[in-house]
Amino acid sequence: MSIDSVREFFAKNAPEVTVLVTEGSSATVALAAEAHNVDPDQIAKTICLKAGDTILLVVTAGTKRLDNRKFRDRFSAKPRMLGAEDVVEATSHPVGGVCPFGLPSALPIYCDISLKNYAEVVPAAGATNAAVRITPDHMAALTGAEWVDVCQ
Repeated sequence: MSIDSVREFFAKNAPEVTVLVTEGSSATVALAAEAHNVDPDQIAKTICLKAGDTILLVVTAGTKRLDNRKFRDRFSAKPRMLGAEDVVEATSHPVGGVCPFGLPSALPIYCDISLKNYAEVVPAAGATNAAVRITPDHMAALTGAEWVDVCQ
């Protein structure tokens, strides 16, 4: 189960981080912001994309949108969204619970600078009702993410 791989990831790499499970769904930015009583941009939205033949994850502030031009300039390819089945195959996480933690195999991970506007962000944690509270820098360090500027 996906949430279990996230719990294992944190138990091994950052035991001080607790996986929070809500009664209702937090699968969208709006639902997650309400469930965790934070600004929608504090929700760290993880997008699973293809750039050429490479599958990668981009984590952005909740309401931010990818800027196709910035993405192309950075990755030399147009961003292509993966379908729900392909996302689960690549990450083991369902859409609405996708996060950069507990992945079955290494993927390139990028954090957009839009996350740096907040001392704490709330990314999903492998299920549509699970999340963690973490600083953007700690999330990037734990996942080996590279900081990029690819949002509008």
